[in-house]
Amino acid sequence: MNRYYKVFMYGLVLTFINSACTRKIDPNVIYIGHYDSMTGSEATFGQGSYNGVKLALLELNKAGGIHGKQVQVISMDDQSKNEEARSVITRLLSRREIIAVIGGVASSRTLAAAPVAQEAQIPFVSPSSTNPRVTQIGEYVFRVCFIDPFQGWVMAKFSMEHLKAQKLAILRDVKSDYSVGLADFFKKGVKDRGGEIVSDLTYQAGDIDFKAQLTQIRSHKPDAIFIPGYYTEVGLIARQAKQLGIDVPLLGGDGWDSSKLTEIGQDAVNDSYFSNHYSQDTKDPIAQDFIRKYVELYKDIPDGLGALGYDTARILFEAMARTQDLTPEQIRDELAKTKDFIGVTGKISIDENRDAKKSAVVVKIEKGHQKMVTTIEPE
Repeated sequence: MNRYYKVFMYGLVLTFINSACTRKIDPNVIYIGHYDSMTGSEATFGQGSYNGVKLALLELNKAGGIHGKQVQVISMDDQSKNEEARSVITRLLSRREIIAVIGGVASSRTLAAAPVAQEAQIPFVSPSSTNPRVTQIGEYVFRVCFIDPFQGWVMAKFSMEHLKAQKLAILRDVKSDYSVGLADFFKKGVKDRGGEIVSDLTYQAGDIDFKAQLTQIRSHKPDAIFIPGYYTEVGLIARQAKQLGIDVPLLGGDGWDSSKLTEIGQDAVNDSYFSNHYSQDTKDPIAQDFIRKYVELYKDIPDGLGALGYDTARILFEAMARTQDLTPEQIRDELAKTKDFIGVTGKISIDENRDAKKSAVVVKIEKGHQKMVTTIEPE
């Protein structure tokens, strides 16, 4: 069953026929699809990731493109909504000229969208969706970030070895695949090291009052609190924790990585720690060169999502350049061969599960700025 018939299975036959008949396709251009959360609750993630993709694209086309052709990225906004993510990728894949897709900053939205690409047999590469189930969708789905079992292990190891915490509390977003999965892996990591989870409570994205949960957590006197959510709620949680007199480190994952975190959380997020894909104060020359070019183009310092978007696009472009005919099947096969790619976010190899094997960094927020504390390699 070819990929266009599979797109039909998603109710796109009229869109497909109309677009194929009316849209002018330039034979000298290679078309790539892209979607991200450009607006909505995680907008800084999507904007940063897309900026990284565009920078890589600019460099690629300036160097001559792929097989002598320029590459064009067709982008759409999922509005930070799961149902919209499925809708936009369906619309993207109605365009028969698109041969690969970059997208999916949040795991829940990638889990909604990636099955469409798998069914259509179009290579799909997520820069930053860390939930393990993402690549289990099928052989056309890849990612360039580490996964939550590793990220959870990193923060459990860090909290117990570096912070000497033995009693940990968890506050998770029960509606987020990312938050729930990361919390579970952190919990396992703590227990495997002989630590204790003294409280494990929940909230939902969009909540603004967390004092009941925090009051209950305070009664258990934890050494630290793990909050594996996104920056919008985390900033509010940090401020309310401070108001309640909770004076222990707050810990998180890469969902914290946004300038909005300190804008929302203000000084309440100082002396907190989170795992990330790279640090802005890294001394690595490749990363520093990327930061310089990003700042020149966008007048802003890139976050981890910008770095991952850049690495993802470059890995995809290199895989495409290695193909003979640029078919989706060939691109898929070349993506799977990615090994020891030297990126801004470290050395990246794609394993047999189409996941990235790579290190993580732990950063501390000091006076509103991120400071790298340590790098933790996979065992």
